[in-house]
This record gives sequence, C-alpha cells and structure tokens, in this order.
Amino acid sequence: MNTKRPGCAAPALETPAPDASQTYSFCDLQFTESASTALAEEVALAIAYNGISQAVMLVTPTDLEDFIVGFSLGSGIIEDATDIYDLQLTGEGSAQYAQVTIANRAFWNLKQQRRQLAGTSGCGLCGVEAVEQALPDLKVLPGAPLPPAEWLDGLRQRIGAFQPLGQHCGAVHAAVFMNGQGELLLGREDIGRHNALDKLIGGLIRQKIPTTGGLAIVTSRCSLELIQKVLRAGIQTLVSLSSPTGLAVQWARRHNLNLIHLPQKSAPRVYSPAMENQA
Repeated sequence: MNTKRPGCAAPALETPAPDASQTYSFCDLQFTESASTALAEEVALAIAYNGISQAVMLVTPTDLEDFIVGFSLGSGIIEDATDIYDLQLTGEGSAQYAQVTIANRAFWNLKQQRRQLAGTSGCGLCGVEAVEQALPDLKVLPGAPLPPAEWLDGLRQRIGAFQPLGQHCGAVHAAVFMNGQGELLLGREDIGRHNALDKLIGGLIRQKIPTTGGLAIVTSRCSLELIQKVLRAGIQTLVSLSSPTGLAVQWARRHNLNLIHLPQKSAPRVYSPAMENQA
C-alpha cells in the first residue's frame, strides 16, 4: 500500500492585504531599549441585511467578502449562498460597512429570530438572546469515513504555508480546507477563530470548491459554534489543533460529524464517532 503523504495543491497561497498588519514600536520596562515589530490589525465590520443592521464584528481586514458569506451561512441567516443577491463593502480605516441584500425568505427568517449580535474576536455566540438560538436544531450529516492517517502526518507544519499573516506577525487563527484527495487547497486567517472558519467556508462557496470527502482544519480550540458552522456548511470532518470542549464532542457525535484532535506531540485523537459506535 502506498502511504505517501499528500501535499498542497495549487491554488495555494494568497498574499495578505497590505493593511492586515502594521509596524509598531515597543521598548523594555526600563525604557532603555526600543525596537519595532509587525502586529495584526483588526477593524470593526458592521453588517446590514436588506438595510437593517444585524452585527458588528471585529475582524482582520482580509477576505471580507468570504467572511460575510461564511458568517451568513454559519450563523443560520441564510440556508444557501443563492440567498445572497448582492454584497457591497464601504468604509475606510478601522470602520468598515457591508450592505447585504438577501432573499425575502431569508430576511423574514432573520426578522423572526430577532437577533442583535455584538461580535468580538473571542466569542461566536455574542448577543444570542435565547438558549434555543445557541442550541439550534440542525440536520444530522449522513456520515463519512475518517481520513487516512497519512493525511494528518505532519499537518501542523504543512498548514504553515497557508498562514502567511500568522507567520509574519502572529495573533491570528487559521482555518484550512483539505479536499477528498488529501490536498490542502485553501486557507483563511483572522484574529477570531470563528471568523477564520467563516472566511474559509465563504471562500469555498465563492470559489465553488466541492467539499465532498474533504475536511476543515482549525488551529484554535474547538467549541460549539465551530461545530455548528461546519454542520451548516455540510463539511463532514473537522480537525482541531487544540482540544475540543465536551459540548462540541457531544454535538459532533449526535450529528455524525467526524471530530479529530491533532495534539502537538502525540497521535490523532478521534472523539467522534465514538469508539463504541464502530464495528
């Protein structure tokens, strides 16, 4: 059996926007020495649907169109990318604005939800007003085989090629997609872990990249909102470089999502499906 490790396929890298990082000076505690370093930038992005303000998110100012599409789907505002009719970005500096035109059906559902989100880079459920909104009724996936072990071999090092901003200045998370042949195809970065995943999902949709047999990789801890986003996107395997929460594992098992933790110095840990479910 040939266990050659898959590599990266083109269309691999995209250069971060110039304003994704800026150089700042710093000094020691005694103010005797100074230097400078690049730091990741963030902007406030206000999102309105059909003229009604819905959310203000703190995001890294790259791939904002991907983010809006992924955020709209991952938050349950739309059910399909075709629900978005138009997307206009305006603003400058740290204040950015998105005007999104969505289908009447999606807008009606949005108004019924009566959600007003005040997003931050640290929480994916900020502003949710009811437990039912935090724990929605989502479709169970049909289930998919686990990826071959060789696909995960050296994965931490290989996804570094899709983290140009993180390698340059740090302070950002990444989400990367591997297709059904084990090739790394697309990566997105953001100060928010859920924002990075939204950008990745949006990028897959906008570039019409099939997700069948593929998997999403996140560099951050894996909590419930990340599980919900991949379930809504129909991605059947999620690999996290940090540990999942107990609730994330429960939801993954309940919805037939493959959930794998890739520790830094030990073998991959399959949390879903549970071992007792395997023949």
